[in-house]
Amino acid sequence: MNEMKKTAKSLNIKGYLHFLDKPQVMGILNVTPDSFYGLSRKQSETAIHQRITEILDEGASIVDVGGYSSRPDAADVSGAEEMQRLIPALSCLKTHYPDTIVSVDTFRAEIARQAVEEYGAAIVNDISGGEMDRQMFETIAALHVPYILMHMRGTPKTMQQQTDYADMMEEIMRYFAEKLRILQWKGVSDIILDPGFGFSKTLDQNYELMRALPEFAIFERPLLVGISRKSMIYNLLNNTPDECLNGTTTLNTFAILHGADILRVHDVKAAVEAIKIIDKLKNG
Repeated sequence: MNEMKKTAKSLNIKGYLHFLDKPQVMGILNVTPDSFYGLSRKQSETAIHQRITEILDEGASIVDVGGYSSRPDAADVSGAEEMQRLIPALSCLKTHYPDTIVSVDTFRAEIARQAVEEYGAAIVNDISGGEMDRQMFETIAALHVPYILMHMRGTPKTMQQQTDYADMMEEIMRYFAEKLRILQWKGVSDIILDPGFGFSKTLDQNYELMRALPEFAIFERPLLVGISRKSMIYNLLNNTPDECLNGTTTLNTFAILHGADILRVHDVKAAVEAIKIIDKLKNG
């Protein structure tokens, strides 16, 4: 293992420290037929291969592969169907891009295990924080991989009916404190926090959450922000997911300036450029 001291701004990726001194970009690879942003859907082997190449050529350091749409009111799919969707992308990454850091976007423990053990995935990205599969925390502890812990109430199908917070930020902070305690007790040390923009939050609540990003520094954990082309942008601007790259870049820039360590995006080039410009402004 890398002998350098592990810090809160690093992740143990397959025995090596991956430092987050500068924000990283996670490129989205959707292998679903119904993700909210149509241009992100890639299902044929050729389209998957082209998308992976695009993500990496544009400067992302992580590829996030998802086979289950988490948009509001998305149809449920079985674990078998989800894994069948993931296999072509995971196989392509393992065969042609073996050194790439791969994150698997799933709330199912068995799929997380297969993706890591059989296909070399290095990170598990769970939208449910272990709530939709009670075996997830045990599985992550056994796999010894970084875990993205996201805040959400309910499920993708019910989440937008669960936005009645007495104090949203207090609830989210308590949620993370409790989940971190459990994960650490189980021996999980590499945990990335995702506040869950767009998940069980109204438009105004999403912007309240964005303004509160600096508060998450108290946890001393890497912070992931995923707002790419989401409804908090296109509903505010009265346009569509296809038309809100500018809004996405604006919010990603704000997020970088207020503590984000990882940006999960559809448009890698724009995010990489924003990071480069901010770094120049800060450091000369």
